[in-house]
Amino acid sequence: MPSKLAAPRGTQDIFPPQTGRWQELEARIAALARRYGYGEIRTPIFESTDLFVRGVGETSDIVEKEMYTFTDKGGRSMTLRPEWTAPVVRAALQHGLFTQGSQRLYYVGPIFRYERPQAGRYRQSHQFGIECTGYAEPQADAEVISLAWDLLQEYAIGGVTLRLNSIGDEMCRPKYRDALRAHFSRHREQLSADSQRRLERNPLRVLDSKAPEDQALVASAPRLESFLCADCRAHFEGVKLALKAAGVPFTVDARIVRGLDYYTRTVFEFVSDALGAQNAICAGGRYDQLVGSLGGPDVPAVGFALGLERFLWALDSVGTSEEARREGVQAIAIGSQALQALLPLVTGLRRKGAGPVFIDYGDRKLLAQLKIADRNNARYALILGEKELAEGSIVLRDLVTRTDRPLPLRKDTLEALGELKG
Repeated sequence: MPSKLAAPRGTQDIFPPQTGRWQELEARIAALARRYGYGEIRTPIFESTDLFVRGVGETSDIVEKEMYTFTDKGGRSMTLRPEWTAPVVRAALQHGLFTQGSQRLYYVGPIFRYERPQAGRYRQSHQFGIECTGYAEPQADAEVISLAWDLLQEYAIGGVTLRLNSIGDEMCRPKYRDALRAHFSRHREQLSADSQRRLERNPLRVLDSKAPEDQALVASAPRLESFLCADCRAHFEGVKLALKAAGVPFTVDARIVRGLDYYTRTVFEFVSDALGAQNAICAGGRYDQLVGSLGGPDVPAVGFALGLERFLWALDSVGTSEEARREGVQAIAIGSQALQALLPLVTGLRRKGAGPVFIDYGDRKLLAQLKIADRNNARYALILGEKELAEGSIVLRDLVTRTDRPLPLRKDTLEALGELKG
């Protein structure tokens, strides 16, 4: 007997009614992005492996440990998209978007990372993200952060803190790397294996370590703030000033460095104290050097990414998840004659676009069909049986209040029902 087929480990199937939550979230995302002037971009789910090695950085966990890479039939090394920023920049370069001026782009779609599945994290997951390019000014950083803040506020997620930092740029960061390397090298043997490996290649990544044995050394490490050059310091002050103007509260956290090599200056995370150790909901920062590193012009940019699975899990964890709103009509026919009489009304309602219209074609009793209506989360039921046929009427039942209202079964019935709202 063949083995039972199942979704690969670290992936999930999403189906009704769960898809209703996804659709609601994606609709809110699209509406919010439009309000901020952002347009959607879609890129292939696989790209040249070199794009991520050059864009994300050889020392990042993504490149070192997590990418799904394969050789195609042409002998080319390809990788399933592990993050969105590098593909968005590649697409903008390929299609000349940067020559048209500043760009405000958003995306929603899957990413793929080989990592240990845990709460809110999958090997195939989905991200919403923003890329704002062409603006070096700190107000652009605050705009991107404000957009994320607005989404969190729409869903009333409590206990959320914005943690903010500056990691400098190519002018001041080399001195800080040297200071970190000197600090950690004195205690190399006490560091975790990962941190020892990162120490020579990118000591900033040691600050991002979650290993218990690293925490005391990270806490005593030099602070980047004292190494910031005048321009980076002024930029960071500008970001804080713009966030205050936008009414977005924040906490400066010197340990926020982010795990991707392309970040410069502003980096940030939104965290929730209700989520335990894995408490990040959304993260991002400025990446002024990425476009140039991929062969393009010098284009300043800032953005963020938010995991949809983790966001929905956060809603459940903090108890702010919303029940799906009842909408639409369940058409219920009791008997074959009623079914035949109900079909034109169902077709007309669907063509009017008044909302979802459900119908069960089986020969079931009223109670069974009402259970189906509840499963479909319908707002109303249209009930037609032998008695109603004989009287030339149809029953409209409100499935929230459980009250009935008889309506005449005439040509104008469709017009009356077409006014129903979910």
